[in-house]
Amino acid sequence: MGANNTAELNADGAVLLRTDQGGIANLTLNRPNAYNALSEELLAALQNELDDISNDSSIRVVVLEGSGTAFCAGHDLKQMRANPSREYYDSLFNTCSQFMLTVMRIPQPVIAKVHGIATAAGCQLVGTCDLAIASDEAKFATSGINYGLFCSTPAVAVSRNIHRKKAAELLFTGEFIDSKTAESLGLINKSVAVENLDEEVMRMAQSIIRKSAVAVATGKRMLYRQMEMGIDDAYKFAAETMACNMMAFDAGEGIDAFIEKRPASWKHV
Repeated sequence: MGANNTAELNADGAVLLRTDQGGIANLTLNRPNAYNALSEELLAALQNELDDISNDSSIRVVVLEGSGTAFCAGHDLKQMRANPSREYYDSLFNTCSQFMLTVMRIPQPVIAKVHGIATAAGCQLVGTCDLAIASDEAKFATSGINYGLFCSTPAVAVSRNIHRKKAAELLFTGEFIDSKTAESLGLINKSVAVENLDEEVMRMAQSIIRKSAVAVATGKRMLYRQMEMGIDDAYKFAAETMACNMMAFDAGEGIDAFIEKRPASWKHV
């Protein structure tokens, strides 16, 4: 489910680039000649960086993007065909699934910054990220069906973002949709002109950074857990979470600041 070619590693071996600035960790998929296909090496690098970021309180937001002309074309099909065993495929898809779960479970919100194509597992990655902003030149597809392979793992993320029948249409036809359609379906938050993509992603990241880190991390954890619960359990869990959140310094500070009509001074831990 993805790119149909494998590029050699870059000269320095960096299939993933990371830059940190102002509380934002920017992770760039760096296999441009393979449309940033998710090779074993790239998945391992992504997992390592997210594991590190999850324990780094100085990082408040993660931005994921791709180098070259694409965001991510999915799994590396040539690498997959070079290892035709059930054991290998089980390991590969379990590794990818673990990475997708890590995106959802780290305390920092993750923003997909999408340009070019996001297909198959690349589309899954967009759906898995907490937030997604795409240029108006971006295109999305779950294209495995075109190659005799149903996008089962991408279906998990896609079907949790958009309505069932639209998800089924994408998955059974493999056809591309543009970024405006992706926005209308709920796969991404916003489609913007390509020249405004950097600015819009930064605007969203900065808006999050201005909030309490405790509240954001609490909210991300709560949001995903309650989605899998029945309504009674969801409200019970939400009430418990709010009660615990109210005991945090930031909640008291935020409410006092509101009452006193002054900016809040968050506790950074």
